[in-house]
Amino acid sequence: MTDRHHLLVYGGTFAAVGDGGDISGVRSTGSPDGLFVRDARHLSRWQLTVDGAVPEALSPVAEGDTARCVLVPRGGRSEPPAYTVFREQAVGDGSFVECLRVTSNRPVPTTIHLAVTADADFADQFELRSDHRTYVKSGLTRSRRVLDHGVEFGYRRGAWKSSTTVSADPDPDAVEETGTGARRLVWALDLEPHGTSELTLRVIARPHGDRRALRVPRSPAALAGQLLERENEFVEGVAFPTGWPELAAACARGLGDLAALQVPATGLDGEELRVPAAGAPWFLTLLGRDALLTSLFALPYHPRPAAAVLSVLAATQATTTDAESVAQPGKIVHEVRHGELAHFGQVPYARYYGSVDATPLFLVVLGAYVEQTGDIALARRLEPHARAAVGWMLDHGGLTSRGYLVYRADRGGLANQNWKDSPGAICSADGTRPGGPVMAAGAQGYAYDALRRTAVLARTVWADETYAALLEQAAGDLRDRFQRDFWMREHDFPALALDGDGNPLDALASDAGHLLWSGLLDKEYGEAVGRRLLEPDFFSGWGVRTLAAGQAAYHPLSYHRGSVWPHDNALIALGLARYGLHDEARTVAHGLVDAATATGHRLPEVIAGYGRDTHPAGPVPYPHACVRESRSAAAPLALLTAVGGA
Repeated sequence: MTDRHHLLVYGGTFAAVGDGGDISGVRSTGSPDGLFVRDARHLSRWQLTVDGAVPEALSPVAEGDTARCVLVPRGGRSEPPAYTVFREQAVGDGSFVECLRVTSNRPVPTTIHLAVTADADFADQFELRSDHRTYVKSGLTRSRRVLDHGVEFGYRRGAWKSSTTVSADPDPDAVEETGTGARRLVWALDLEPHGTSELTLRVIARPHGDRRALRVPRSPAALAGQLLERENEFVEGVAFPTGWPELAAACARGLGDLAALQVPATGLDGEELRVPAAGAPWFLTLLGRDALLTSLFALPYHPRPAAAVLSVLAATQATTTDAESVAQPGKIVHEVRHGELAHFGQVPYARYYGSVDATPLFLVVLGAYVEQTGDIALARRLEPHARAAVGWMLDHGGLTSRGYLVYRADRGGLANQNWKDSPGAICSADGTRPGGPVMAAGAQGYAYDALRRTAVLARTVWADETYAALLEQAAGDLRDRFQRDFWMREHDFPALALDGDGNPLDALASDAGHLLWSGLLDKEYGEAVGRRLLEPDFFSGWGVRTLAAGQAAYHPLSYHRGSVWPHDNALIALGLARYGLHDEARTVAHGLVDAATATGHRLPEVIAGYGRDTHPAGPVPYPHACVRESRSAAAPLALLTAVGGA
């Protein structure tokens, strides 16, 4: 998000507004503003004018779950403002509420003409990205219907139907056409000397297929209260570290963000559940890998998200082969989308399986959940799904035929299908990209851990000793192969990946820390990797860079080739602790906590890779990061697990 956009999030709904609370619908250098529900923009314009002019922000929107600002007419020192507008906004489940309080600053009766111009373009989020793609949308129709209390915008494309309803209290004096498709709600407010008048506007967004009877709260304060209740549910019972208040604050802020990022999903038996969305603004939806890691970080403190995520992912597990969605039997879904373009097959993400690591992570989280909670009922319920996931790893995933989990670039979807999924993220030190199949190092660690944890379930819950022994043998063989094929003796470090011919990609990357977390490396190798990750070319002072500085492929503002990712560092900290490198784990934790403290205790999706030695004032923001991201929100909890309150 850019500086001029402020994000309000509640479940599957978010709004991005400007400093004065307006929505222009115009893309700036970052993301577009608007009200979004289920991948569609339900408000593309929301602009306030008073006496025909746009007021300026005397006190702009600040960070928070409610957008509050103070507006006055533009003028000079010699002409004090004739009025002041106090503006307050919040989002709810498929809703947006705004209260306007207009106060006259004059000693005589005054009439103020206030207007709110609204429009809804129903653009799919994929249309609004900066990838220069266009999508043909034939046969669509739009409608605008004036209501007693406001206006309704409609959108239809075949059987696809969406609507946005704007209502006001008191009713507008008129709803005017603007010549652009937008509608202008207008009021003439008669104010007593120094008098005040209040307006409330409510927006209900109805995405395609949503037949719920939504009740919009009467005020932003009521919506804020709903979110606070949800946040309290997440925070309740969590023992924050008393000796490290900055970590405690980061944990509390992260839990609050996790509460806001819960989106509805359907479980294995059709039950309605909530799972952590990946992040806002671009990924307010279920991403398998992200939801699994988020729930894993939260597991020691909140086990319910893990149970919900496992049930939802089991419900969406692939049972057939489909080339367009990269589905194969047993594979865990990577991304689920609900928008128009996904519905019509114009993007492959309705259910998209382009991930090499979501499937092993599903097994890792299932094993960790049972170990943490003792809830063997879930392990029994998910036994067929766990076995199918193992079957995918051994068969389609490549463990049996290639010895490793393998992925190939998907022309219609993702070029890379591990966690570093941007084009060019998997490369050699000089930036050369591999051709053909790729065997990413981190995914092999996840597979090793998945096999071992599932073997425990097979032995202790499913009473299948033969299957347990088979999985343990497969895990041991994988470990031996990996240390033979991936270890680069000249660097005393593992390769980022192998190409299709088995040649190592020699970039020095943070993925090696994931191998510590999964326990794939022998102790000697693991200790060497852990200490190497804390050397200055890797460790920026705020965290471990995704790629060590000094390599030709390194760039501090690259998405995956030199930036610092909080969730990546959380896994590294857990891995360092696993190998007994507790001082190094504390160093990583302190860097991340200091970064969070410098940004209001909230960790963004990713920060730039610039070193703390050259920019000590705080971490440099990555320009296109999700402001709220579930893995980053849960990362402080993982740090607490790794190092305690030290």
